Amino acid sequence: MREYTVKQLARLAGVSIRTLHHYDQIRLLRPKTRTAGGYRVYGEAELLRLQQILFYRELGVPLEEIRDILDDPAFDPVAALHAHRERLQARVETLTRLLETVDATIARYKGEHEMDDHELYAGFPKETAERYRREAQQLYGERVAESERRLKRLGKEKLAEIRQEGEEVARLLAEVMDQPVESDEVQALVARHHRWIENFYPAPAELYEGLGKLYVSNPEFRAYYDRHREGLAAFLCEAMVCHARTRLAKPQDE
Repeated sequence: MREYTVKQLARLAGVSIRTLHHYDQIRLLRPKTRTAGGYRVYGEAELLRLQQILFYRELGVPLEEIRDILDDPAFDPVAALHAHRERLQARVETLTRLLETVDATIARYKGEHEMDDHELYAGFPKETAERYRREAQQLYGERVAESERRLKRLGKEKLAEIRQEGEEVARLLAEVMDQPVESDEVQALVARHHRWIENFYPAPAELYEGLGKLYVSNPEFRAYYDRHREGLAAFLCEAMVCHARTRLAKPQDE
C-alpha cells in the first residue's frame, strides 16, 4: 500500500484536511512520519485505523472513546469489523423501512397517498419516536403543529433545498470554530442558521437561545453537529446565545 500526504488521504477518505489535523492534535490518528519539511505522511496502518475511526463515527461514538477503544492493547480489528458489519446490516434494514416512510410521506404532501399519522414514525424505534414527539410537544407546544403545517405546504424540491441549506451552514460553522463566537463572520453564519430555523417556526430570541442549549443537552442534536467537527454543538450553542442576546433581543423600554 502506498503512502499518502494529508491532502491525498483527505481526498481518498472523503474527510477534510482540517479533520485529519484535528485527529493528529488529539492523538487519535498520528501520521506514520513527517517529511523534512514537516509534512504528514500516512501509511497502511494509518489508513486502516482511519477506516475504524470512520466506522465508529458512523455509529455515533465520541472521538475520545474511539481513541480509547483503538489504543486498547486487546483491540481486535477483525472482530471489530464483524461487529461493524452486524450493526450496519441492522441499520440497512432500518434505513430501508425509513426510505419507505419518506416516500409515503412525500406522497402524502403531494396528496397522492392517504397516510395515517402513526405511519409518519414507521421505521424509528418505538421509544425513539415517542420521545421525539413528547420532547417536541413539551418544548414547543403549538409550534410543533405550526411547523408541521408549514412543512406540508412545501414541495419535495423545497424540502430538499432546506435540508441542503442546513448541512451547508453546519459545514461552514465547523470551519470557523477557531474564531470568537461574537466575530462578524461567525455571527453572519449564525444569522443564516436562524433564518434556516425559521423555515420551520418563528424563532424569537428566547426560543433561539433555548434551542442552542438543546443542541448540547440532547444527544441526537449534539451528535448531528459534532459529526461535522468535534465540539461544534457547544460552539454553536454559545454563538446562538450571543446572537439571541445581541442581535435578536428587543431593547428594554426605558
